[in-house]
Amino acid sequence: MRAVTVRPPSADSLAVRDVPDPVPGDGELLVDGLAVGVCGTDKEIVAGDYGSAPPGEDRLVLGHESLGRVREAPRDSGFAAGDLVVGVVRRPDPEPCGACARGEFDMCRNGRYTERGIKERHGYASQSWTVESDYAVRLDPGLESVGMLLEPTTVVAKAWEQVERVGGRSWFAPRRALVTGAGPIGLLAALLGVQRGLDVHVLDRVTEGPKPDLVAALGATYHSADIGDVTSAISPDVVIEATGAGSLVFESMAGTATYGVVCLTGVSPTGRKLSVDAGSINRDLVLENDVVVGSVNANLRHYHQGAEALAKADRAWLERMITRRVPLERAAEAFTPRDDDIKVVITLT
Repeated sequence: MRAVTVRPPSADSLAVRDVPDPVPGDGELLVDGLAVGVCGTDKEIVAGDYGSAPPGEDRLVLGHESLGRVREAPRDSGFAAGDLVVGVVRRPDPEPCGACARGEFDMCRNGRYTERGIKERHGYASQSWTVESDYAVRLDPGLESVGMLLEPTTVVAKAWEQVERVGGRSWFAPRRALVTGAGPIGLLAALLGVQRGLDVHVLDRVTEGPKPDLVAALGATYHSADIGDVTSAISPDVVIEATGAGSLVFESMAGTATYGVVCLTGVSPTGRKLSVDAGSINRDLVLENDVVVGSVNANLRHYHQGAEALAKADRAWLERMITRRVPLERAAEAFTPRDDDIKVVITLT
């Protein structure tokens, strides 16, 4: 079969190659791959900045935003041939820390976890793949064209869960949310905010293209002004920061309403210096009981939350998020950005 592979940590080693057909082990599903989404992590791996192949191998099959259809399923697995499924990305470490041992492997304490398509495990960017039935999630059949959006949805499902858990330490009735960044994570964060009945605002720098229309179609409000002006005008109770841009991170922290919660989901580049009034930020955080929390990855609970959110969403809106579909043999094209890209998908069939 054919698969999208790289040789980490070598830059520009991406190649679509023949790899052995997968053989399911005990308790594993055999799945025909339909598509994988491409995200910033994939691009970092292709650039040679991140990622590692399975032990004893020099190439890694990419792809962690998966979507496939079950070909074979073990008896009593809860799955059947024809089911639409997504594979979970992370696996607990072999000698689990306390969090991994309790199923909270997204919160691993010792860093010995592995990840499909990222760290020491082959990914899902192949014409077929296997996955343990305990790490597969069934999707609504109507999500066949957009189901690869589940993995990024799990990231924001966890982010909203973290916000609500932090807010729950006291009376918490947020009305207004600001999402910074209108990429896939930002748009999906806005979707889940709207589903919660909040007045959602999205900030991004572009003024044309599909992003403003997608935000408006949610019933949310799009902004392209300075973040300080936006936070002053709307005084958000919750901020989901999805850019990793240093200036937006600190402006978000400074711009919430009292008892505001900021959840950081964007990973900032290192080496860039920024002047901030640390004393003022600290003062506001303390005197207003504000909270800043970082969130990354997801566990099985968040996959099920994400699947429920996508099942409730407007399918046409989800389709509009996918701005390009690239066939497997031309997978390299998916890593060359275009101005109007939001989510780029590699089709595997």
